[in-house]
Amino acid sequence: MNLTPFSPFDVQETTAALLDRVLVTAFLENTPDLVYFKDRESRFIAVSKSKAARHGLAPVDLVGKTDFDLFSDRHAQWARADEEDVMNTGAPVIDKLEKLIWPDGRETWAITSKMPLRDDDGRIVGTFGISQDVTRSKQMELDLEKAQRDLVDASRMAGMAEVATGVLHNVGNVLTSLNVSASVLASGLHESKADSLARVSALLQEHTADLADFLTHDPKGRRVPEFIESLARHAVAERDRLLQELASMQQNIDHIKEIVSMQQAYATMIGVIEPLDAAALLGDSLRMNAGALVRHDVTVVREFAPVPPVRGEKAKVLQILVNLIRNAKYACEEGGAADKVITLGLESVAGDRVRLIVRDNGVGIASGNLTRIFAHGFTTRKTGHGFGLHSSANAAREMKGSLTVQSDGPGLGATFTLELPAAIADEARFTGPSPA
Repeated sequence: MNLTPFSPFDVQETTAALLDRVLVTAFLENTPDLVYFKDRESRFIAVSKSKAARHGLAPVDLVGKTDFDLFSDRHAQWARADEEDVMNTGAPVIDKLEKLIWPDGRETWAITSKMPLRDDDGRIVGTFGISQDVTRSKQMELDLEKAQRDLVDASRMAGMAEVATGVLHNVGNVLTSLNVSASVLASGLHESKADSLARVSALLQEHTADLADFLTHDPKGRRVPEFIESLARHAVAERDRLLQELASMQQNIDHIKEIVSMQQAYATMIGVIEPLDAAALLGDSLRMNAGALVRHDVTVVREFAPVPPVRGEKAKVLQILVNLIRNAKYACEEGGAADKVITLGLESVAGDRVRLIVRDNGVGIASGNLTRIFAHGFTTRKTGHGFGLHSSANAAREMKGSLTVQSDGPGLGATFTLELPAAIADEARFTGPSPA
């Protein structure tokens, strides 16, 4: 196999070699992943357009360069060591998480696979690889770790055990959603098409001598261009799906940051009371529990009457609603009904109060427990700890509201009602469906 740069072509090529180059060039021009081929000295002999763009260069400008020209010496040494291992052993490196250190000190992260590049006789003449940038997901992981550390520090500063346990409980709720998103991301990365790229390369190398005939008459060969196009489409679709999952993770991390900020506010007893859209708050709280609701096959019904904005602290209201929806999910699961249903409601009370309602058709509450349900440490669940409802009731009172519960008994479901002051103002608009 000729390892001179793909473009410009310096030598007279056969039809087979030209087709070989056209197919590979088409892939390198269109793949969103960072793809590169190197010789035995780890010099680039061909790169994808996306790889070159990452360095602010054209593909031809990278030919002949090494990682020492692009990254810090430390990272270049790590990369060179990996490539020497691949060339010496013939064993690929698959889905390795790498930290890339740039000459200006900037750090990024990538999932990288590296494989041996062989000539027509099977001799290893270099390496080729494919990388996916995962800097955003790694940074969110680091942000989450920092948020958790900040949470611990804020808990110590506040010196309020009940508040701390309530906040930790709610962080746990959000971490469940983050864990689901992280699993989706990990699955997507492990199911990348790097192996398919290797198989296509090996197939083309096997038929270098008769490539034109192979691509024209062999059933497998005729499908190679279609497969490369499909591979590029899959890569773009997978990238978009993972970016969407990353956006969901970022929203959940932002919520954790809000909870941490609220915890810090407790230390000085200062909170921001502002007008809030009740329907949007219920929607956000539902999103925080969406993964668990889908897993447990719970149907959600919305019964939203037009209501004015409520006055409260956004993080506190979100904490309360996330807790209520999560508890309702557990109640439905334990109740064992064929159709598990949670109903979210909004209604006005006497013009100056708003009720946010979470109703389930789950296990229900015995009458003797209705007066104890908000007590610190009380729970009817084997795996519960009794912190969530207690801290939620306290948070509601601090916002001049209330949290109450009603149930007709075991097996008959329960209704939790968060009542908050309405933010009545001349410019206030009703949220929810317009009156008929």
